[in-house]
Amino acid sequence: MNPAVGLTAFLGVVLATAAIGFYGLRISRTTSDFYVASRTVRPWWNASAIGGEYLSAASFLGVAGLILLTGTDALWFPVGYTAGYLMLLLFVAAPLRRSGAYTIPDFTEARLESKAVRRVTSLVVVAVGWLYIVPQLHGAGLAIRISTGLPSWVGSTAVVVVVCLTVVAGGMRSITFVQAFQYWLKLTALAVPVVFLLLHQADAGTLSLAEAASNPTSLPPAGLYQTVSLLVALLFGTLGLPHVLVRFYTNPDGQSARRTTLIVLGLLSVFYLFPTATGLLGRVFAPELARNGQPDALVLLLPGKLLGGIPGDLLSALVVAGAFAAFLSTTSGLVVSLAGVISQDLLGGSVRGFRAAALVAAVVPLAFAFTTDSTALAGSVGLVFAFTASTICPVLLLGIWWRGLSDAGAIAGMVTGAVLCGGALGAGTIMGSDLAPAWLAQPAAWTVPAAFGVMVLVSRATKHRVPRSVTRLMTRLHVPERPVATERQVR
Repeated sequence: MNPAVGLTAFLGVVLATAAIGFYGLRISRTTSDFYVASRTVRPWWNASAIGGEYLSAASFLGVAGLILLTGTDALWFPVGYTAGYLMLLLFVAAPLRRSGAYTIPDFTEARLESKAVRRVTSLVVVAVGWLYIVPQLHGAGLAIRISTGLPSWVGSTAVVVVVCLTVVAGGMRSITFVQAFQYWLKLTALAVPVVFLLLHQADAGTLSLAEAASNPTSLPPAGLYQTVSLLVALLFGTLGLPHVLVRFYTNPDGQSARRTTLIVLGLLSVFYLFPTATGLLGRVFAPELARNGQPDALVLLLPGKLLGGIPGDLLSALVVAGAFAAFLSTTSGLVVSLAGVISQDLLGGSVRGFRAAALVAAVVPLAFAFTTDSTALAGSVGLVFAFTASTICPVLLLGIWWRGLSDAGAIAGMVTGAVLCGGALGAGTIMGSDLAPAWLAQPAAWTVPAAFGVMVLVSRATKHRVPRSVTRLMTRLHVPERPVATERQVR
């Protein structure tokens, strides 16, 4: 790839992100603007912003890379990512919006009337957020190295600097504009090259979908346990992602939250058509990337390999721009959600505290990214989903739908899920992917039921700790709101 093309595309995304972010600064004046955009974001804007932050490095680069490696086995990733949103629509979106909380710890404290639950939830949310940011920074390092030849740390550092500037400047309202723009940029950056490459290869008579399906894979096929465990992680993990959940606090009412989720399902379904097509094209025309240990670079390198010349450079520039939009949008969403938690728990919840917390939320995972490496972006993000499904998801689902949940049960379940899942993933990492048994490499199939089971059993043993106000709060969560038109919505 031409380094000048890659650098131009990278700088273009950075400048566009900064310009849109600073525009948001003009209308971010209150604490509510910084935390939840004053709860006035309309469904289409919010859905585009959710698509922007949810479609991370794993979706933009990792899905195509996994399809290159494993073929149809990798299709469970986009299926799981999208189906998880259906569960979010059915079980979480509207009740969580009606809770009136700013953050997930706010919700658990209000639901269970316990500061201890809030502290444990805050620790888990911060851990999940940092674990999720690290693969985004690894992806940025890979993209900057492939596209410009610069060291990997330049890409990771640039993403953190840009995110800090936009988040500190305008908070949630500013990031909403940025992420909505970045979703459509990412979709364009994948769709346009795929269409051009399909037309070019069909015209040349070299396109064979049968060859894409029959190429040998670089990884053994996934077994039944691995497939089931992956789906459990993706379906239940989506329900607990802090940067996704905080988006539902920005809707005006529960009805808007449901409409937002329906739109997101459509946006995700359209998006995942294109990394899937890219992966299939890679199996035909670039199988050497799998053998060379560069599957995540497929999206970046395929246009230049198949077209070359100015058309290849232009499509490569578009793909690089989309890749950095993915890193920036997901990282910014995570930093906003973590800043809200850290500032409310430690820094008083003010705008100044939010800005200081945003810096902490971004810099810590950057330090960790410098000392680690990821060779499979979709796989590493999938492990974060498993941890989230084992910790945050049980307390959210039971907190919303079961009045018998107690503070002791919530804490016991979250700690159990964190210890079991974290321990399994740590042991699997130490042993290596080739030696680790499936139940360690993909632990969600047993850690998620264990977390739910412990939460229920301990809650039943501590019925006296169930808050007396549970009926009132459950009614608030499940009784539909009347749509309220605000001044900003009218305008």
